[in-house]
Amino acid sequence: MTMTRVTGTGFYVPDRVVTNDDMTEFMDTSDEWIRSRTGIEERHWVTEGETGLELSLKASMNALQAAGRSSTDLDAIVFATSTPDQFCPGNGTLLQHQLGAGNIPAIDIRTQCSGFIYSLSVADAWIRAGNYRRILVVGQEIQSTGMDLSTAGRDVSVIFADGAGAVVLEADDSDRRGLLAFDLHSDGSQAQHLWVESPGSKNHPRISQADVAAGKHLLRMNGKEVFRHAVELMPSSTLAALDKAGLELEDVALVIPHQANLRISEMVKRKLGLRDDQIYNNIQRYGNTTAATIPIALDECVRQGRISAGDIVVLTAFGSGFLWGSVVVRW
Repeated sequence: MTMTRVTGTGFYVPDRVVTNDDMTEFMDTSDEWIRSRTGIEERHWVTEGETGLELSLKASMNALQAAGRSSTDLDAIVFATSTPDQFCPGNGTLLQHQLGAGNIPAIDIRTQCSGFIYSLSVADAWIRAGNYRRILVVGQEIQSTGMDLSTAGRDVSVIFADGAGAVVLEADDSDRRGLLAFDLHSDGSQAQHLWVESPGSKNHPRISQADVAAGKHLLRMNGKEVFRHAVELMPSSTLAALDKAGLELEDVALVIPHQANLRISEMVKRKLGLRDDQIYNNIQRYGNTTAATIPIALDECVRQGRISAGDIVVLTAFGSGFLWGSVVVRW
């Protein structure tokens, strides 16, 4: 049976580092206020003119280099982002062009914080079906340009950041290593707890001066509801995915959760009964980069030697939609 194996990882974040002390220039806040609520110490934001395409290109090149592949070896691209550089087209086809990958298929997946997990599931299905054997999966976001940088918007703007992560997936016919099982869900009844209302094609025009004045173009979040759902659904999804893979928590070497908030990750660890060395967090240095958090963390774990061949790794995410899910990987 053909398996889907991760053969290369990579990430890239902008050079601009924004510390918690820097945030005090925009709003009434403090380093202690931000750390106590989010665990974040600093984040990376783009500078004027820096694009998501540039971030994803650098992350992709790093992943291809780690896999020992070139862009012309790719059969397809699956690109996860909720913040494309423009309304249309998505960033996937632009990345295909910049990579010089040839006229391969490239699709965008817009499932926000769960985007990387959903994108892995699409790529895995393509590979298992025999359609393609080598796929680049990317998670990329620029959130900093859509924040309310005032005291009124600080609950959101201190959290979100910019970055890109990528993996190369390849068909593995040895039936030993790869993506073992997925668990995916959605609940649109909760959508307004974490969303950007405008621009949207339901509006005439898609965005108006009134929309901008009302801040409808900015990300809005009901933090209490997001927290309440995340700490229940990420652990249950992790257990469901392990059950589908025929595994137990005791088999898991490492859990890499979506980096939404350090308090959420700590609660997930507690509910699952994980040891400190069984969960990885880097939100302290990068903030919440939405679809990019998991591939960024995954690449760090690989390069730091936190993951060895044969290890069972769980990636789990929750966010806007609400959408959530997990994947179990035998490395």
